[in-house]
Amino acid sequence: VRLVESGGDLVQAGGSLRLSCAVSGSIFRLNMLGWYRQPPGKERELVAFITRGGITNYADAGKGRFTISRENAKNTVYLQMNSLTPEDTAVYYCNVRESLNENGFWGQGTQVTVSS
Repeated sequence: VRLVESGGDLVQAGGSLRLSCAVSGSIFRLNMLGWYRQPPGKERELVAFITRGGITNYADAGKGRFTISRENAKNTVYLQMNSLTPEDTAVYYCNVRESLNENGFWGQGTQVTVSS
């Protein structure tokens, strides 16, 4: 079971990044592909998730700025982040699970740093 995130970087406020998470085929079929983040000194929090059927859900912090998508042919889930602010600075984690009642599988995280 592998989830490999990429795309984290240092970016200036107002900039954009696209995170990618390559998911091993055996678990890509699970219902929910999601992105979480953990800001420095804070708890891990949901950013967004997308279901097998394409239904998306966003936390308030990312609404209107972030877009989650999935490319089934590549077993990959993306997070497009626009209009980044320093408050978006965090380690971003990919997660795959069948439902919100489960912990599921986690990637190793990718660092996003937004400078002011």
